Amino acid sequence: MSTGWFRRRFLPGGPLPGPRPPRPRTSPLPYRRPRFLRGSGSCSSTADTPRRPEARPVRCPARGRALPWNAGYAEIINAEKSEFNEDQAACGKLCIRRFEFGVEEDQEWLNLCPEEFLTGHYWALFDGHGGPAAAILAANTLHSCLRQQLEAIVEGMVATQPPMHLSGHCVCPSDPQFVEEKGIRTEDLVIGALESAFQECDEVIGRELEASGQVGGCTALVAVSLQGKLYVANAGDSRAILVRRDEVRPLSSEFTPETERQRIQQLAFVYPELLAGEFTRLEFPRRLKGDDLGQKVLFRDHHMSGWSYKRVEKSDLKYPLIQGQGRQARLLGTLAVSRGLGDHQLRVLDTNIQLKPFLLSVPEVTVLDVDQLELQEDDVIVMATDGLWDVLSNEQVAQLVRSFLPGNREDPHRFSELAQMLIHSTQGKDDGPTGEGQVSYDDISVFVIPLYSQRQGSSNH
Repeated sequence: MSTGWFRRRFLPGGPLPGPRPPRPRTSPLPYRRPRFLRGSGSCSSTADTPRRPEARPVRCPARGRALPWNAGYAEIINAEKSEFNEDQAACGKLCIRRFEFGVEEDQEWLNLCPEEFLTGHYWALFDGHGGPAAAILAANTLHSCLRQQLEAIVEGMVATQPPMHLSGHCVCPSDPQFVEEKGIRTEDLVIGALESAFQECDEVIGRELEASGQVGGCTALVAVSLQGKLYVANAGDSRAILVRRDEVRPLSSEFTPETERQRIQQLAFVYPELLAGEFTRLEFPRRLKGDDLGQKVLFRDHHMSGWSYKRVEKSDLKYPLIQGQGRQARLLGTLAVSRGLGDHQLRVLDTNIQLKPFLLSVPEVTVLDVDQLELQEDDVIVMATDGLWDVLSNEQVAQLVRSFLPGNREDPHRFSELAQMLIHSTQGKDDGPTGEGQVSYDDISVFVIPLYSQRQGSSNH
């Protein structure tokens, strides 16, 4: 299986002006190669002469930590351009074993995955903010959390119908009927495992950052191929889409303060002390001024999808809970996303108001039944951080995919080259797909995942 992966750090006009902040002499976050990551893949980079990394750990001399093969090579290249790249990634073969009590984990992992154990594939993108620490921890931790969660329910996954009791003990003869009436399916167990893994990973990040005195958070976009289905879990503003010859299908939703306005306002309504008297939970078309006092203006609250009018009071002049529109919207004037991992120590500037209560680490999970699709060789999943989608729409990405893959089917590196081309399309060339020379100044990471290879791989396991 070949998966295209590419990352770049774009610094317009050369290096950032002024001195860079000092880097710690030793990193408290060693990047160990996950033991579950096995197999091979392809990788391209911004180097003049692309090279294919071997499936082995490599070391980044700029940061002095061991990286998994898929992320490490790209990180070495980017370290030459910017040592503050906040994107991280992980991918590999996911091996799920049946849990056995009394057996040391290291002894069990001396062997490769036996056939009786479930196997799948895992891809993840982490877009950090406030520094790379949370993204590094997530890339180190989330796959392990997910594997443990899946191993805890693997017996239910391989059953025809998830049993009421995982041990097989039947307390009530009608248990299978109750499970069926609830509509509980195998994919619901995987969804629950993903949700629990995100929550557990978030807790680990919180403890590790507090212990090391570091701060930061990250979004997380994860795809898991398992038992003929593709599970896409998203917490943040990264995006995944399915691109086929005659179809473009979004596989994730973006979670920003604007898209989750009602949930955030509802929380502020139930727990007004979270705003510490400094913010108003109400939304107005613009920031109110003193001259608006006593006037009737448009507003909406947590229970409203529409708008109404209210007479402006002095408390309405406070800074809004959600300020700005579109991609400029900010939660408590600070954060542009409403879901993600980390940010346990993040506070509003010059206050003690925490943002974490308003942030969810729970992802939204979309399930794609790959076995039900009549797959073609050029059907792919495109996963990317928000820097790509700031410039390119779903349709524009699909147009680039369809124009590139059919003419390069004999190229074994075509998916890596496609990922690289997608990122180059955000560098402001007038002949690009937007035709407007738009530029993305954000870090960008892209996976291109061929579904046709996934179908072949699933038939072998």
